[in-house]
Amino acid sequence: MAFPWLLLWEVSLTVAVTASTLVTIIILTLPSAFSHFKPHEVTEADFTDDDTEDAERSGFAYYQQHENEAGTLEIDATVQVVVLGDIGRSPRMQYHALSIANNGGKVDLIGYVDPSVDINPDVKAHRLINIVPIPVFPFQATSRLSFLFLAPLKVAFQFQALYHALGYRTKACKWMLVQNPPSIPTLMVAQLICFLRNTKLVIDWHNFGYSILALRLGPEHLLVRISRWYEGYFAKSATAHFAVTNAMCRVLKEKWNIDALPLHDRPANHLRPLTENERIAFLKTRPELEGQPFNLDDRSWRLIVSSTSWTPDEDFSILLDALVRYATIRKREKSLPRIWAVITGKGPLQAYYKSKIQQYVQEGNLNDTIISTAWLSTTDYARLLGSADLGISLHTSSSGVDLPMKVVDMFGTGLPVAGWGQFEAWSELVKEGENGRGFGSGDELCGILQQLFGQEDGGRQLSRLRDGALRESERRWEDEWGPVAGQLFQLRNDER
Repeated sequence: MAFPWLLLWEVSLTVAVTASTLVTIIILTLPSAFSHFKPHEVTEADFTDDDTEDAERSGFAYYQQHENEAGTLEIDATVQVVVLGDIGRSPRMQYHALSIANNGGKVDLIGYVDPSVDINPDVKAHRLINIVPIPVFPFQATSRLSFLFLAPLKVAFQFQALYHALGYRTKACKWMLVQNPPSIPTLMVAQLICFLRNTKLVIDWHNFGYSILALRLGPEHLLVRISRWYEGYFAKSATAHFAVTNAMCRVLKEKWNIDALPLHDRPANHLRPLTENERIAFLKTRPELEGQPFNLDDRSWRLIVSSTSWTPDEDFSILLDALVRYATIRKREKSLPRIWAVITGKGPLQAYYKSKIQQYVQEGNLNDTIISTAWLSTTDYARLLGSADLGISLHTSSSGVDLPMKVVDMFGTGLPVAGWGQFEAWSELVKEGENGRGFGSGDELCGILQQLFGQEDGGRQLSRLRDGALRESERRWEDEWGPVAGQLFQLRNDER
């Protein structure tokens, strides 16, 4: 009978010694703390000759306007902008970084850096933004079993990588702005570093981490329930919160008694409407149209664009089903234009759907239809949206209260949208019949394509939606950010 007690003692002793060692290491290597009496200093030496030539973009113009007699720009508003994901695929966090820097704050932008994914060139050019890459966990789960095995190892790897980046590779900052999700281990590390470094934590809620995990494991799985508790527990003590929708603010209040400020996504300045000549000029550069009998002037075809991360919360089969049905109907109704569909983005399900598309093509189910996938630069992506006739959003929302930023991008170029509209927050962004249309199935999407592209009143309907999208394009990120985040960070600069 002594054996179980002996084993329990040895395990307990091992855990105690390990915990004590970790606490000792943390205490002996505590990171520096932020001091309100030591502002960050920027001098002319921090700018290159190229920076001085492109003064607005690099921040040199701001430096010249605000330097003191000693030639130093003193910055008290320093911010760590943190995303435990790829920076290039996190446009909202890049917009945050640019807005902070453009209004006189110093930014450390911390996240993954994928060489194949473009970071916004304005972010890379700005000298008040320091990009701090963190290493990526080297293994990928290929099944539910491997996910459960690798998940703890991934969390441990991310914990140390993020802790090291926030605590030792960057100076102590006044604020830390963290994207959520992912929640694990981001919120725990952020809270620990903010406690040790005298930093104020702000959480930017894009969605709920536990609801995304539920897509893989199911809503009642033990890990999902733990994730829900963890997310609420480590979020409550943050200094402030932003949320992408009013509906998310309401849920945060009801679920965890968290008061969040609504900060809706708005398009950045590089997303703008194009003239007809600019649209045609761009489309003539696309290799997908080589050899195709498309008349770019009379638009005997229609271009639809969908941006996707190829993940389970975007059911791409809905668009495929709609295009197959549309192609079948067009065999009878020749007045319907042909369709060219471009799907941009990268993700885990891309190979599966590309093989499915190829199967439909071989079976003759997509006659007179071009479906192409692409990964574009920031500039070309904006031009593609500005050249399209209709944007498609397949985002289904794991929580029901987030919104797809791709729709905001589309509106920024004056592009009307058809999207999956069967969730609560959809109406906060898309006004039915004014700037877009919602659908709940492939059949409904096919019907929308027929209505908007058909000769009977289709042109007038599409034109009305485009007018609404153009009105929406006038509402820009900086207009939304200044009164909310700018005021919180005490950065809004009305002189500029």
